[in-house]
Amino acid sequence: MTKVLRATAVRRAWTEALYLLAGTPVALVGLYYAVFSGAFGVVMSVTRLGSAATAAVLRGACRFGELHRRLAAVLLDERVPAPGRPQSRAGLRAWVRDAHGAAGYRAFLHLLVRFPLAVLGVAVVLVTWVYGFLLLTYPIQLPLHLNEITSRDPEGRVRHGLVVGGFYFDTWQRSLLVALAGAVLLAVAPRAVRLAVRLDLAVLRWLLGPRPDDARIRDLERSRSYAVEDAAATLRRIERDLHDGAQVRLVSLTMTLAALQETLPDGTPEPTRELVAAARTGAREAIAELRELVRGIHPPVLDQGLDAALASVAARSPVPAELETDLPVRPSAAIESIAYFCTAELLANAGRHAAARRVTVSAVQPGDGTLRLTVTDDGRGGARTRPGGGLAGLAERVRTVDGELSVLSPPGGPTTVTVTLPLTTS
Repeated sequence: MTKVLRATAVRRAWTEALYLLAGTPVALVGLYYAVFSGAFGVVMSVTRLGSAATAAVLRGACRFGELHRRLAAVLLDERVPAPGRPQSRAGLRAWVRDAHGAAGYRAFLHLLVRFPLAVLGVAVVLVTWVYGFLLLTYPIQLPLHLNEITSRDPEGRVRHGLVVGGFYFDTWQRSLLVALAGAVLLAVAPRAVRLAVRLDLAVLRWLLGPRPDDARIRDLERSRSYAVEDAAATLRRIERDLHDGAQVRLVSLTMTLAALQETLPDGTPEPTRELVAAARTGAREAIAELRELVRGIHPPVLDQGLDAALASVAARSPVPAELETDLPVRPSAAIESIAYFCTAELLANAGRHAAARRVTVSAVQPGDGTLRLTVTDDGRGGARTRPGGGLAGLAERVRTVDGELSVLSPPGGPTTVTVTLPLTTS
């Protein structure tokens, strides 16, 4: 049992030394990457490509972090989990936004800190293991004239051997003192190297490991996704209940009142006829209001797909609208609902506020996992996202699924509103 423990300790000591030595080239390359890519990011930050450039730099830093974690896992069997990231979204904007998270900046900081730690680790290995071995074998090297140091003493005599503070270790008795110092260094080498490794691993876990809030963030994202989809399913269920229940009964009541109105005897008093006619008219109006209510909750046309729903809302637009759709992949129900109501609201705004004469609606999937909805009108322009306004409300609704809404509306027009949505909420 003692031999097994001793062998394990020796193997651990050598792997720790190897870890410090092997990590140095990686740390050096990482430092060069951090300096030059950081300078590149600073230069590009004043351009429109600044965010994308810094995102690429931070993602590269994360790749270096993965390499350091893998090195620790292979040589030391130390598993440092990757830091939790926000739920990834498709699309270039989401790619850029996700890269600018805390994990990316911590990984970049690790590149700057890792090289000084690597230098410290190499120094510890050299001083303890390498110098310890050289000093321990000094009594053998001295008579063989290996690593011989030749100098003159204050009296001008030529001396051969190690000299420290004017004291010469050039006899076999004195060489034993050097060997003793080497033995001490080799004895403390495993612990010194272990301390350097522990410092390195502590920094690795702190900068490249998960944070306590990461799991909570992931749970909140999953809960939000479930809540959005559940709300969409609930609205769809309410719509169907109203459509198949209350609306059917109102239609039946209207038909009954119509039949009653047609079969009233000739001698029926006029107030009674008027009352039946008013009831029939009220039932018709209730049906119309119920249909509008159902359409506002969850338009039944969405069951046929988003392209059919957008065609329906474009046909009812107060301003002549031209529709272009390219939707090879059907989005989730919640995304379709948000896209539908955004289109309806933007078309209403074009007719109500912009005094537009024509509107163009485009709904396409660029191929990056997103749905891009663009509504352009030839109105007076000047639209802004103001707190409490309609566009602000749309922006908040889009943001619930990590979407984005941008407005380009110079004075005099035209106005272009672009809504970018993920295809799914998960």
